[in-house]
Amino acid sequence: MTERTEILIGKENVEKLKNSHVAVFGLGGVGGYVVEMLARAGVGELTIVDFDTVAKSNLNRQIIALNSTLGKYKADVVEQRLKDINPDIIIHKLCKKYTAENADEFFKNKYNFVVDAIDMVTSKIHLITYCHKNGINIVSAMGAGNRSAIPQFDVADIYNTYNDGLAKILRKKLRENEIKHHTVVFTKNIAMPNGDTIGSISYYPAMCGCVLAGYVVNQLIK
Repeated sequence: MTERTEILIGKENVEKLKNSHVAVFGLGGVGGYVVEMLARAGVGELTIVDFDTVAKSNLNRQIIALNSTLGKYKADVVEQRLKDINPDIIIHKLCKKYTAENADEFFKNKYNFVVDAIDMVTSKIHLITYCHKNGINIVSAMGAGNRSAIPQFDVADIYNTYNDGLAKILRKKLRENEIKHHTVVFTKNIAMPNGDTIGSISYYPAMCGCVLAGYVVNQLIK
């Protein structure tokens, strides 16, 4: 399945991807596209983490959300989908919520990279801090909701981001934890206020996920 990829990046780099292990925390609108792109790029081993099930409200933006998958655990759906793409891929599935109390359960394996696509702020902050303190490569998704303009996402240090409410909260917390640098994918487009419920459209989380996957792949083969 990697013939076209090999033309682009070469056999040696295809082997690097095949021998890499990436963990993706959160399999929703952003994370679902991350694991899809990593699997199709040829990453040979993935740990997928999500405690939630597919809901009807996910149908507008999540690649794993179909009428046939409603009510199923996202991790189960992702595992089946990725195995259908690449039967040889190694999948470690964790249908659990990541918290400060159970963090060590998620790091029994060694990862070449961690992708943080978690929505819950407390878990997100702890995951980032845990990885930095343990020397684990990590990149995080910032906000992809409440926006509908043409999406533009950049890879940047979190301390150089703007127009992102989530990044603002994280910057404060990461300073408190003495994290001086952290790589994120964010959009410069301004979010539209929509009350308590975050609005979403199909292409925004997808684009964020693709940029995250592209960053990880390029880091793995550089």
